[in-house]
Amino acid sequence: MVHLSRRTFVASAAVAAGAAQVVGTAAAAPARPAAPLEPADPAVAGPVPLHWIEGGAPAVLAGGTTWGVPWPRGALAAEQEFSLTADDGADVPVQTWPLGYWPDGTLKWSGHAISQSAPSAESYSLAPGTPAAPESEVSVREEGGRVMVDTGVITAEFRSGGRHVLTSITRGDTVIAKEGVLVGSSQNGIAGETTAAIRTRTFQSAVESVTVEQNGPVRAVVKVTGTHGRDGTAWLPFTLRFSLFAGSDAVRLVHTFIYDGDVHKEHLASLGVAFTVPMRGELHDRHVRLAGADRGVLGEAVRGITGLRRDPGDAARTAQVEGAATPDPSTWDQRVTSRLHWIPAWGEYSLRQLTAHGFEIRKRTAPGQSWIRVDGGTRAAGLGYVGGPGGGLAFGLRNFWQLHPTELQIAGAASDAATATVWMYSPHAGPMDLRPYHDGMGQDTYPEQLDALEITYEDYEPGFDTPVGVARTSELMFWALGGTPGAETFADLAEANATPPLLASPPAHNSAAGVFGSWSPVDRSTPQREVWEDRLAAIHSYHLNQVEQRSWYGFWDYGDVMHSYDDDRHQWRYDVGGYAWDNSELSTDLWLWYHYLRTGDAAAFRFAEAMSRHTGEVDQYHLGQWKGLGTRHGILHWGDSAKQVRISNANYRRIHYFLTADERTGDLLHELIDSDETFMTLDPIRKIRTEPYEPDRNALSLGQTTDWGSIAGAWLAEWERGGEEIARTKLINSVTSIAALPNGWVQGDVRYDLDTGTFAPQTEKSVSVGSLSSVFGLIEVMTEIVDLLDDDAVRAKWTEFCRLYNASKDEQKEATGASWGNLNLRQAYSRATAYASVQLEDPQLAERAWQELRTGHAGYPDDHDFGTQRIEGPAVLNPVDEGRLSTNASAQFGLAVIACLALVGDALD
Repeated sequence: MVHLSRRTFVASAAVAAGAAQVVGTAAAAPARPAAPLEPADPAVAGPVPLHWIEGGAPAVLAGGTTWGVPWPRGALAAEQEFSLTADDGADVPVQTWPLGYWPDGTLKWSGHAISQSAPSAESYSLAPGTPAAPESEVSVREEGGRVMVDTGVITAEFRSGGRHVLTSITRGDTVIAKEGVLVGSSQNGIAGETTAAIRTRTFQSAVESVTVEQNGPVRAVVKVTGTHGRDGTAWLPFTLRFSLFAGSDAVRLVHTFIYDGDVHKEHLASLGVAFTVPMRGELHDRHVRLAGADRGVLGEAVRGITGLRRDPGDAARTAQVEGAATPDPSTWDQRVTSRLHWIPAWGEYSLRQLTAHGFEIRKRTAPGQSWIRVDGGTRAAGLGYVGGPGGGLAFGLRNFWQLHPTELQIAGAASDAATATVWMYSPHAGPMDLRPYHDGMGQDTYPEQLDALEITYEDYEPGFDTPVGVARTSELMFWALGGTPGAETFADLAEANATPPLLASPPAHNSAAGVFGSWSPVDRSTPQREVWEDRLAAIHSYHLNQVEQRSWYGFWDYGDVMHSYDDDRHQWRYDVGGYAWDNSELSTDLWLWYHYLRTGDAAAFRFAEAMSRHTGEVDQYHLGQWKGLGTRHGILHWGDSAKQVRISNANYRRIHYFLTADERTGDLLHELIDSDETFMTLDPIRKIRTEPYEPDRNALSLGQTTDWGSIAGAWLAEWERGGEEIARTKLINSVTSIAALPNGWVQGDVRYDLDTGTFAPQTEKSVSVGSLSSVFGLIEVMTEIVDLLDDDAVRAKWTEFCRLYNASKDEQKEATGASWGNLNLRQAYSRATAYASVQLEDPQLAERAWQELRTGHAGYPDDHDFGTQRIEGPAVLNPVDEGRLSTNASAQFGLAVIACLALVGDALD
């Protein structure tokens, strides 16, 4: 495991002084301030209001919650403590840790956690100070290959080997759940495609390591890694993170697995997490709960005593319906008591969500007996329960219907030990089919592949359309309850499972803290501003609604959106090569995150969060020869042969990480700091080279715009987090050496040294620039890098690039020796013009930026219709709202307007 250290950045002065020369070895970090600094600006470093992003006060948390808060440069010491106060003045126990640092060593981002046992409130106030201590702190004990986590309510035991990923969960003296294991199955064929017998193979987890990542006092995190199966049969590497909170009976699990099978020989047929739940008491005192839609709850007993021909009595019936222990059967009507053994015991339940639009519940008495249909519905909340008055386990999966096909299963509830299984991929759905969708169609050579690209926009290459190395992360919840929950309580738990409550600082504070570059909170203070705000709201609302109307859900698909629209079919081009799934093309992820930053809107956050979970896992390789690379947009998320860092782009993950303190997203960021090494493995422009090329690690072809900007985001994130020093070294070396090139970011035929992170110097001016050069996060990340380094040469050369992209050909030629040609995406680059306006204090550039936006080259001009038209059957399968909008244009339009409002908004007025 890689542990990120807590060392701070090199001081700003040291960075500035050393930026003009190549940094050879990392300079020593300065000592941190011994005491908290005086706040630089009390408005942003003093008490910060926090609110639940969905509003109100949640009835219950998903065990607890974690979030991040930014702080202005120089305001707070790196190890600052914080106090949290509820809106009624109550002190709230809070755990704090540093997430990121400014170059001067002061705190940039703080991570926080509270427990579901904390005082509930609609809002809180976070301020520098001494935190309140929880009544029962989380304690972690490690001994003899075991890790014991005690929350004061439950104790969880982990062991460093074996097949159990969580050995037991105990509440008091009662074992609520034990023998937690990852389960699954595969098939060697797909029904209907082979006459041979289909062989099914089952597998379970094999634990390789257990690591304590946090140890309280409010939150403990235990990381478990391993594979599914052992020795020669091991596959599907996994990383699990279990979070437990002070005074809480919940365990949150973030589950990640990487696919590494053979799509032609072994089809993954099911994947889940199972626990054994000891069953106690009489069958009529054992209960099952399953959450449906809209707070609906199915509540039943294993052996029901309601609805019988004979009535046991009001007290018995009421107790069973409420989940309480029934009175002694001797007090019932004896016509029931004497015949209890004739009442079937329903020991097995299944809630199957095989599509996004419907679930069905079935039950049976025992294996080998018939399943009977119980009921069905639309979209289940994804929570189940099995147990009795003495205790039981609630178990669930977040985004249950969105990530279909899923299932909750209870088995053996009529025996001494039930099994509760969360199926992240249901065994009743049929195996995953991850094979290529076509046979190559004769595209055996680069010329043939490039010709096919001209018609389908798909960049195909044999052997590249593989999912080996992609991943999926799921979030699960478990509550070790002291008894069967009532319907209201269970519905509250189901809501927390489906939409885990999250605290957030407001847009005004985040903006004032100076994080994430050029953006500002929503401002409708003038008629002109309102026009642009309405347009931003319209494009965001449209794409958000398309997810629902087009049913962009499913295990591998949820979180992504489509790339382009087919007006003739009234359909997104889901089946047309590179026009199908978007896969982060032209920074869709960034646009969605900046929209949330400005608005603080809950729906915007959830939209962006789902995309980050998807694009960071499914659209990126995490093992194998293409580890660190992402896949270009296409019909299958991994199908296109363009494997590039522009898609695995760390700039698309940073915002999610710092807002949520999510450890898995932190893994993804760290994973990418060596992604420049991938250029030794795969040449991204291999198909269009005109001269022979062999990669040389000391003279590597690595573009200083699209390629470098994506990797620079990973180095920046690692530097911010105080991680490996090579990230800071390479970031400074690379950006200063680019700025030293005669034409900086448009200099042609550059060469990069992998060992030092330096671009080789040149003396003669040359020009090589493309429309896509800066629309994969480069503009946004450079805005931050320039401010952090405060290097005059870097600032000047980057400003020159921003000024010249949309400038006249004469201006370009005068500055760089050549015209930049007929460039595309001029509306998108209006934000570059706006940046240059601010740096050069040039109001004419500000006016030019707004004119570029209004002209709408390769985007949305001023007279564009942002409305929609309702299309209904029989023209379409389902009614849809159709707009004249594309994902690429929306993403770049959104980012451009957001930046221009922040940088040169005054020019509107």
